[in-house]
Amino acid sequence: MAKTQKLEGSTAQKVTDLLLRGLINLALALPLRMRLWFMGMLLRRVVSPLAGYRSRAIANLDYIYPDLEMSRKRQIADAVADNAGRTLIENYDVLGLKDRMRDADVEGKGFEAVKEAHASGRPVIFVTGHFGNFEAPRAALVARGFEVGGLYRPMSNPFFNAHYAKNMHSLSGPVFEQGRRGTMGLFRHIKSGGMGVLLFDIYDSSGAPMDFLGQPAPTMTSAADIALKTGALLVPFFGVRKADGRSFELIFENPIPHSDALTMTKDMTQRLEVQVARNPEQWFWIHRRWKPARQRTMAEAKITS
Repeated sequence: MAKTQKLEGSTAQKVTDLLLRGLINLALALPLRMRLWFMGMLLRRVVSPLAGYRSRAIANLDYIYPDLEMSRKRQIADAVADNAGRTLIENYDVLGLKDRMRDADVEGKGFEAVKEAHASGRPVIFVTGHFGNFEAPRAALVARGFEVGGLYRPMSNPFFNAHYAKNMHSLSGPVFEQGRRGTMGLFRHIKSGGMGVLLFDIYDSSGAPMDFLGQPAPTMTSAADIALKTGALLVPFFGVRKADGRSFELIFENPIPHSDALTMTKDMTQRLEVQVARNPEQWFWIHRRWKPARQRTMAEAKITS
């Protein structure tokens, strides 16, 4: 019998993992409506203020929308935390999410293009951002019989990451850990005719210079690079959370034409910008997407509760 690998981490990390697992198990035991409300409320009222997510979101909003009323910035920051909580617990019940997305409406001409590509054996890369629930469209695809791989970002807590990674694999594979090795694994999967998802709206100092929402935000061109090298169809998709907090509008946009990696990445960035403009509460403003020097001060005196 193979020995279980012993994880290395601090006592504090182990305790944190136990608390998080207990919280997740508690939430998963609740009915769906109550579960989503509970996690949204928890992130909005407790985690976001204590962890600094709320102040970071407001600082980002202040950077992008300096003329926006502070009351509106607070409203958006709280809604972002609520959506993040709902997304977290939904993605911890990926099989349940798949069942919920089985009959969800899929919109956009991109879905027809995906079906045609799949029938002809052409690989497909889906691109999206940290917006709404980015796993909902993938779950809808899997529920309809497609196998869709992807990348995941490992957690810094090794104990939590052990079951987080296992959960990421449970929807559809193959799933690779973010990094050079993982990207190469996804590349081979796509090259062989598979489908995969990449989230591209992450700050990377080595990324291509381009603006996001009007401010410089270095962006990796990995998705476009892979599409060009493999001939894959490149399709932006978005899982937009509806007003009821539980259902989604699943949008599969027209494929991005092949040209060069920079032009294609700018195209997908602009597609995400449109979605953020329509539903600013659903993009994860808690991310350090721009990292300007002015944000490091956070203007704490200005951000009052």
